Amino acid sequence: MSEIKKLLYCVDNEWRQSATDKYTPVMNPSTGEQIAAAPVCLPAEVDSAVQAAKAAYPGWSNTPVGMRTQLLFRFRELVNQHFEELSVLLATEMGKNLDESRGDVHKVVEACEVAVSAPMEMQGYAMMEATRSHDICLYRESVGVFLGIAPYNFPAMIPFGWFLPLCIAAGNTIVLKVASMVPQTGMRLLELLIEAGLPKGVVNLVTCSRQEVANLLSHPDIQGISFVGSTSTGVKIYSGAAAAGKRVQCLTEAKNHALLLEDAPLEWSAQRIINSCFGCAGQRCMALPVVVVQESVADRFVQILKGMAERLTVGTAYDPQTQLGPVINAAHKKSVLDWIDKGVAEGASLVLDGRQCAPKGFENGYFVGPTIFDHVISGMTIGDQEIFGPVVCIKRVKDFEEGIAVMNANPFANGSSIFTQNGHYAREFARRTDGGMVGVNVGIPVPLAFFPFSGNKRSFFGDLHVLGRDGLRFYTRTKTVTTKWVSPKESGDAQARVSTWEGTINREL
Repeated sequence: MSEIKKLLYCVDNEWRQSATDKYTPVMNPSTGEQIAAAPVCLPAEVDSAVQAAKAAYPGWSNTPVGMRTQLLFRFRELVNQHFEELSVLLATEMGKNLDESRGDVHKVVEACEVAVSAPMEMQGYAMMEATRSHDICLYRESVGVFLGIAPYNFPAMIPFGWFLPLCIAAGNTIVLKVASMVPQTGMRLLELLIEAGLPKGVVNLVTCSRQEVANLLSHPDIQGISFVGSTSTGVKIYSGAAAAGKRVQCLTEAKNHALLLEDAPLEWSAQRIINSCFGCAGQRCMALPVVVVQESVADRFVQILKGMAERLTVGTAYDPQTQLGPVINAAHKKSVLDWIDKGVAEGASLVLDGRQCAPKGFENGYFVGPTIFDHVISGMTIGDQEIFGPVVCIKRVKDFEEGIAVMNANPFANGSSIFTQNGHYAREFARRTDGGMVGVNVGIPVPLAFFPFSGNKRSFFGDLHVLGRDGLRFYTRTKTVTTKWVSPKESGDAQARVSTWEGTINREL
């Protein structure tokens, strides 16, 4: 361990050495080499982050909203100044290629640009003379200390885009639990936020085990929790934290489907589908692991998609030529390979096999090549459960009605897309799909940050999604104030009545 960089955790803008003897290895997925070690912070260290956030909350929430957003303006500029540095760091520790890493970092910039609208979006509303001589106003106020639990696949966008900007712009403080496998991107972003003028305690960062996170679900000083990760963990967090009276948003697994109809231009559509399928090595909740294809064009489409997939350049994440990088670690590589074996055992047709992928000179990296299964039918688990790797399933259907029925039968409903030139089918699809984010001739229907990331069914647990107006509502609470002012005449009449009453009482006594 002496030769490996031991990372720190941050409380009150101070980077501290953990007293733990347990560390999580931080790997370079492209080479299979360890590059750092993240501390499994002790319970007292995690609680110190919560206490710092609690102590900072009164001062930060009372800071005028325009001053809070100025911090985000300065942070945005620093992120842009260090854009390439952050992108290379992210690609190195996570494995997504440089273009995808740049997109990850850009989402932090985009979220800051949305969050600085807080002075407008936090405005409430009012009515004079709501009832006789009474006025009623509604205000939006901050809530308190939040906990953000981030996954490994978007180490910039999720903690510093989805969670942080709206949370602190609204006047809250936050403890970020970043993924121990990819902590350095978040740590560097926090350094830039501190450089931008972050007050002590407003944002704190830890790496820890699931047990420390479980202890926080009922922590009396945490008011709300934002989580992104697996459905099984999300259900536990949602049920546990909600039972403790906290507001919760849990974004969980997905098995997004696209429906390709026979009137769609196949080459054009395949170009938009290919990145959706294999971008980020399939390790994103808006990946497109299933394409439902109308039978009349299925053979041709599969050959087009296979040809495009075979031409993808597989290599180290930080090589500018790379189109498909590695998966996160050896354990996840094994999981994806096991899923491919299972697909073969279930009887699906393996059109393209990525199990033996090993770029020359990087044989120890965690690479899985693009993989395509055809003739995936109901009952095959590879077509229904999240694999989280560069594996695509083709499901064949007769027509639109069968296609949308197949898609809606899946328990997840994060996103869905249709490829067609038929306006009627496009409209019907948008109206009837269970997917919360819908694409019409769009492979990755992720909305910009001023709209919510709005998954459905077992892809989301909670009432308010991240980003957009949903996000700001999640990080604020409402207060209604009813006011009545007494006019001088009313005041005089009331005083006269009181004097008369007092005189009567005195005489009776």
